[in-house]
Amino acid sequence: MGEMADPIQLKDEGNERFQAGELDKAIECYTKAIKLCKDKKVLAVIYRNRSACFLKKESYTNAASDASKAIDVDATDVKALFRRSQALEKLGKLDMAFKDVQRCSTIEPKNKTFLETLRRLGAEIQAKLKTTFSTDSRVQNMFDILLDEEMDKDKKEKAANNLVVLAREDAGAERIFQNNGVPLLLDMLETGKVEMVLAAIRTFAGMCTGHKARTMAIIHLVGIDKLCSIMAVDNEDIALATSDLFQCINDSLTGGDRRTYGKEEALVLDASKDLKSILLALLEMVASKKVSGHGRDQALNLLCRNVPRKDKKDHDHSKSLFTIDHGLKKILKVCGQIPDLPDQLPMTENTQLIASVLLDKLWDDLRCDPERDHYREVCDEYIKGKFDPNDMDRNIHAINALSGLLQGPFEVGNQLVGRQGIMEMMVALCGSEREVDQMVAVEALIHSSTKMSRASFIITNGVSLLKDIYKKTKNEKIKIRALVGLCKLGSAGGDDYSMRQFAEGSTEKLAKQCRKWLCNSAMDTKTRKWAIEGLAYLTQDADVKDDFVEDEPAMKAMFELAKVGTSKDKTILYAVACTLVNCTNSYEKKEIMPELIQLAKFSKQHVPEQHPKDKKDFIQKRVKRLLKGGVISALTVMVKADNLLLTDQTKEMLALIPLALEGSAIGKIRASHALAKIAAVSNPEIAFPGERIYEVVRPLVSLLHPERDGVQNYEALLSLTNLAGLNDKLRVKILKEKALPEIEQYMFEDHDHIRQAATECMCNLVTCKEVQDRYLEDGNDRLKLLVLMCAEDDEKLQRAAAGALAMLTAAQKKLCTKMTLVTLQWLEILQRLILHDQPQIQHRGLVIVYNILNSDDNELAKKLIESEILEILTVIGKAMDNPKRQLVIDVARTCLVKAMDLGLIKPFTTPS
Repeated sequence: MGEMADPIQLKDEGNERFQAGELDKAIECYTKAIKLCKDKKVLAVIYRNRSACFLKKESYTNAASDASKAIDVDATDVKALFRRSQALEKLGKLDMAFKDVQRCSTIEPKNKTFLETLRRLGAEIQAKLKTTFSTDSRVQNMFDILLDEEMDKDKKEKAANNLVVLAREDAGAERIFQNNGVPLLLDMLETGKVEMVLAAIRTFAGMCTGHKARTMAIIHLVGIDKLCSIMAVDNEDIALATSDLFQCINDSLTGGDRRTYGKEEALVLDASKDLKSILLALLEMVASKKVSGHGRDQALNLLCRNVPRKDKKDHDHSKSLFTIDHGLKKILKVCGQIPDLPDQLPMTENTQLIASVLLDKLWDDLRCDPERDHYREVCDEYIKGKFDPNDMDRNIHAINALSGLLQGPFEVGNQLVGRQGIMEMMVALCGSEREVDQMVAVEALIHSSTKMSRASFIITNGVSLLKDIYKKTKNEKIKIRALVGLCKLGSAGGDDYSMRQFAEGSTEKLAKQCRKWLCNSAMDTKTRKWAIEGLAYLTQDADVKDDFVEDEPAMKAMFELAKVGTSKDKTILYAVACTLVNCTNSYEKKEIMPELIQLAKFSKQHVPEQHPKDKKDFIQKRVKRLLKGGVISALTVMVKADNLLLTDQTKEMLALIPLALEGSAIGKIRASHALAKIAAVSNPEIAFPGERIYEVVRPLVSLLHPERDGVQNYEALLSLTNLAGLNDKLRVKILKEKALPEIEQYMFEDHDHIRQAATECMCNLVTCKEVQDRYLEDGNDRLKLLVLMCAEDDEKLQRAAAGALAMLTAAQKKLCTKMTLVTLQWLEILQRLILHDQPQIQHRGLVIVYNILNSDDNELAKKLIESEILEILTVIGKAMDNPKRQLVIDVARTCLVKAMDLGLIKPFTTPS
């Protein structure tokens, strides 16, 4: 090929390569032929052929360009015209594509492909024009109201919020931008009124979503500094809205935009400068005194989300390295702040914790030892630079920064704690007369005592100080921290019975004090939360576990606090979860081979010992006590609260699944019901991670037994509905557990809620071939029941039945004919569905209509169109586009097109 000098030979070679699917080699042949060819007609053919290659490769700009060069030589080249039309359509230039295919149909008026394309493009252009004109008028109306100084305040706020809704649609966002909307939105920001500022920020967010070019234009018109100053204000809603805007900007500039820009692409491709400017601005906000606590939280959150790599397979972690070089000391400064001292950065209760999370994410994103060494050096230099023998405020700032590291990248903090004099300074600060010194030191001691060696050091050197602080201080904040510090040190040996840190009975005394505070309803919730924190550590000791579950008032107090925590302080949930996990031994415990134990004893190595009260019979007793105390209701409320707070420990607490499978008869029912309560109100993938989700199915199916009460039946059906909606593997698992006959039986139940739940569950199962086969069988009323349910007044039942019927008739065409035979009312019921005022039910009815038209039963399709169904479809299909009902309108139009294809209605007239 490389030696060919004849453009004809190169063209023919390119054709062969194209036929073989070797597009890149075909393009190479055509390109060489173009350079050598002198004949204009041959050149036009080569350009046309190369255009076909570019179309196949989805390089639409190049495809349109080559087709244009062929058309320049021969304006009647139908192939080149049609290829350019296809490329222009993909580039979104529908009007130009329409003109090209119109020329094609003029040249070849009987070509069905051209006529079909012309009809389709005409409909798309009409739809686009309707949307554009409709959006234009709405945007202009909003602007008129906002610019009218005499307009009523409520109307202005409503108009501003309507702009937010418009900006979420691409057409609306573009019209706002084109109609000089950015200056108006800036004027709204300048009003300083919270509602107007929020509306402007949210409108900007809509305009920036998924559109790189528009996003870059807005950044330059508004300015990054302006956006940062808005996020810095002391208003949580405004700070959060601006953070969302920054996230939209970041997503659009880093790959959220999938548009093809053509020639303009080079102008919008490089967003690296803007991204770098945003990163620097956020790092500047982290340590600025002008930024509110809420603004600082959002700046840190944005850094957490967007700086570290999302996929460790991606080798580019330059953003993390840049952040460490330009912002690590600023993050440490936040960690070192002491709210009780004057002249500190404004912060919320969460700020320092978010900063610790960011430190941990940056550390985790590093790829090699030199990078980690540099990270440690920056931290070491910062903390070392803060120590000053003559300035105690600087010293406690350094210790608090160290606490931040210990809560984040513990490895780094632990190494710094090991520096000469630091641990001694912590212990010494405990004895300071200033309460603020004591509080910072106690917290640092708590965080640094995670490692056994550190805990042993503190037990030797600091326990007496913590006890003194606990006994003497009148400051409740310090007293609580000292108690938690003692609790943590007392539990440093974990559940290893041979590694008790304190004397016999000491941990039980600490736990008793925690339980006493927990039961004291006169104390504020935050203080009582610390009591649960202490128990979360101490319940690693089996004696403490037993004492706790025997103390019914303490148990109930903790469960009540868990319920309060769902609405107020959600950090309570984690402490409650840890306590329950410990009490029920729901943590993973590796089995140690007996041979290894013998080997360890022989070599005089430490061998962990199990506490006598951590054996199975003791654990079962504790679980029963918790069940009696009301743990299930507390767990249910916790699950409903916030799924994001549920850690693996929360999810696995109480070992409900093993209890549901292997417990006593009553225990199995109660545990299965608890699982049903959890799975019914939460995302099962979060509540039961990994393979554990498949273990839940059997206990849930066991609740479908007729001997179980109605609530258990109902909640089991809800749970199975959630599971069946996740994946095929779970649906197959439900069928293998022989749940299908039970679910069918409950569909005939008199109780409305149970019947509805069973139908919803069946709706999620009908995608399985086994279920479809049961509906194809003769001699039963399964299909008839579904059809009749579609006529029920209960909308939820109607929606579920119509959904099941829509999926069944789509999967099995024979069922389209069968559904018309099971009841004479089928047509009336179908009309009722497609006239329903609920879009979801109406959509399901229209899908059933389409399935019948597509079922290969021409007589049935004809009967359908000869009924009032056609008139209803026409009315729905001709309706103005409406985002709330667009799905319904589109399906109705699809039905009409299908009827036209079947020759049941006349086709649309097409331009000549």
